[in-house]
Amino acid sequence: MHAAKKILWQIIVSAEIVLSADAAVLWVSPNGNDANPGTQTKPFLTISRARQEACGLCQRGDIPPGEQIKFILDGGVYPLPAPLLFSPANSGSAANPISLESAPGQNPILSGGVEVSGWEKSRGKIRGLPGVARGKIWVADAPAVNGKTIEFHQLWIGEKKAVLARQPNGEDLSRLIGWDKTNQVAMIPATLLAGVKKADGLEMVVDQVWEIADLRIKHIQIRKNVARVTFEQPERQIEFQHPWPPVTVNSNYAAPFYLANAIQFLDSPGEWFEDVRAGKIYYWPRDGENLADEKVIAPVLETVVQVSGTLNQPASQIRFQGITFANTAWQRPSECGHVPLQAGMYMLEAHKLSPHGTSYHPKLDNVAWVGRPPAAVSVENANNVMFEHCSFEHTASAGLDFQSGTHDDLVEGCVFHDIGGNGIQLGKFSDTNVETHVPYNPQDAREICARETISNNIVSDCGAEDWGCVGICVGYARDVRIEHNEVFDLPYTGISVGWGWTKNTNALADNLILANRVHDIGQRLGDLGGIYLLSAQPGTVVAENSLSGIQPSRFVPDPQHWYYLYADEGSSEMTFRDNWCPSDKFLRNANGPGNIWTNNGPQVSEKIKTAAGPRRVP
Repeated sequence: MHAAKKILWQIIVSAEIVLSADAAVLWVSPNGNDANPGTQTKPFLTISRARQEACGLCQRGDIPPGEQIKFILDGGVYPLPAPLLFSPANSGSAANPISLESAPGQNPILSGGVEVSGWEKSRGKIRGLPGVARGKIWVADAPAVNGKTIEFHQLWIGEKKAVLARQPNGEDLSRLIGWDKTNQVAMIPATLLAGVKKADGLEMVVDQVWEIADLRIKHIQIRKNVARVTFEQPERQIEFQHPWPPVTVNSNYAAPFYLANAIQFLDSPGEWFEDVRAGKIYYWPRDGENLADEKVIAPVLETVVQVSGTLNQPASQIRFQGITFANTAWQRPSECGHVPLQAGMYMLEAHKLSPHGTSYHPKLDNVAWVGRPPAAVSVENANNVMFEHCSFEHTASAGLDFQSGTHDDLVEGCVFHDIGGNGIQLGKFSDTNVETHVPYNPQDAREICARETISNNIVSDCGAEDWGCVGICVGYARDVRIEHNEVFDLPYTGISVGWGWTKNTNALADNLILANRVHDIGQRLGDLGGIYLLSAQPGTVVAENSLSGIQPSRFVPDPQHWYYLYADEGSSEMTFRDNWCPSDKFLRNANGPGNIWTNNGPQVSEKIKTAAGPRRVP
C-alpha cells in the first residue's frame, strides 16, 4: 500500500474504533468482515483479527494506561480453525486488561466443531446394518479438513448428543466371562457381536469400579458361545499390568462392559456410526428429530482457547464474560486407547511392585505414570484470568483446565454441562516423567496453582465420556477457594481435591471447600465421595457443604462403598466441620495426623444446609 494511503487508513481505523473514558472497544460478528474497522456497525469477522488490532493499538500508544480493551462479540457461532491463543505478547496487562464479552442479550459460541449437512434418507442396502434399522437411517458425507476425513467419537444433534452405536443399548451393560492376565485376553459372550466378524474400529469400554477403560479391539476369536478378544497396543499392556483400578472376574462378581463403534450395533433411535473409509455418517433419528431442521455438529478441535505464557513471562489480565465454549473433540481413545488411574488421568505405564515399597512410600504396591486429558479451554503460566457467566458445554473431554503456574484467577457464575471429562480441572497431577505417587513440591513455587477462586457455578452432567471424571477436580494446588457451587448429575465423585496418596510434605495447603451443594452423583461407578480428599493438606478446610443423593449404579461390586465425605489415603492436617448430609457416612482411609472432624451429619442446622449452593444463579 502507498505510504500516504497507509497512514490515511490508520487514521480512519483509529477514528472509527470506539474509545470511551475507560475502554477501547472492538466489535466482532459472525456476519462481519476482517477488512472492516471493527466498529459496532462494521465489525470484524474473527476474534484473531480483533486481537491483532488490539496489539497494534497498544504498540502505537493509542490506548493510554488504565484503559481496558474490550472485544464485544455478537451472538452466533464462531467456528475456529485452530485454538485461539493468548500469549504474553497478545494478552492483557495491569495497565491495559483485555475483556472478551458477549454483546448485550447475545450468545456467542466459540466452537471446535464443524457442521454436518446434506442429510438424506438412505436408499439401498447398507452393508452390516441390522434389519431393524433398514429404511430408518439417514446418511451424510463425513466432514473433511485439508482433504482428510475427520474421525470423531461424538456427534451432537441440536443440543443433544447422539449415541455412538453400541451393544448392549441404553444404560445396560454386559458382563465379562473371563479375564486372562497371563495371555492378555478378555472373554465375552459371542452373542453380543451381532454379526461382527472383523475388529476394524471396534471398541470395548470396561467398568473398573471408579474408572472405565476404553480399549481398541485388535482381534476376535469365537469358540462356541465365547468370544476371545485381544486389544491394540499400547493400551493392551497397560490394561493387563496395572493393578488399580481393578478388573474383577470371579464367582461373586464380573466386571461390566459394553461394545461400541460398529455398524452392526446401529439398531436404536439416537444411535450413529461413521464409516471413515467410505466417508459416510449414518444416523437413526429420534422421534421428533428432523435433520433438515436440526444443526448437526461433529467435533474437530480438542481445545478452542489456550491461554499460555511462561513462569518468567506469564499471560495475564484476560476476562471472558458471557461466552460459550463448545463442541470439542477427544482423540486419544481412538488413537491410543484410554486406561485412566483416577479422575481421568490416563496411564502411560503402570505395573505392580514386588516387593512392595519405595523410598517415598514404604507400603506402595503399584507404580504409574500418567497423562492429562485435554480441555476446551486451557490456561497455563497465567495470572488474573477470569471466566464470568460463561458456559462450557458439549465437550468430549474436560471443560476448563488451569494446568500449572496459574495464580489469582476466577471462575464465577459459569455453567458446565454435557462435559465429557472433568468439568473444571486445576493444578498439577503428575508430570509424565514422574511416578504419580511422588509428592509434588517444586523448588520454584511459581509452578503451583495458587489463590484461585471457583464460586457460584453450576456444574452438571460431567464425565459423560469418561465416567471416572468429576465435577470439580483439583490436583496439587494451594489457597484454592471452591465455594457456593452446585454440583450434580455425575457418574462418580462430585468435588475432588488432592493427589499423590501421601502423608509427606507436598504442594497442597490452605484450600477451602465451603458451602457447596453436591447431590445426585455416583450414578455409574463406585468407591466415591460427595467430596473426596487426598494427601496432606495443611490448613485445608471442608465446611458448611450440603451433600445428598448418592446412589451408585447396580453394576458396582460393592454398592455400599461410597461416602458423603471421603478422606482417602494420606489425608492430613485438614478440618471437616458443619457439613450437612442425611447420615454419618464418612471414610477416613489411612489418614495422617492432624485431621479435625466437628459437627458433620444430619444434625447440622437447616440454615447451613439451605445456604449451600450458588448465592445467585448464573
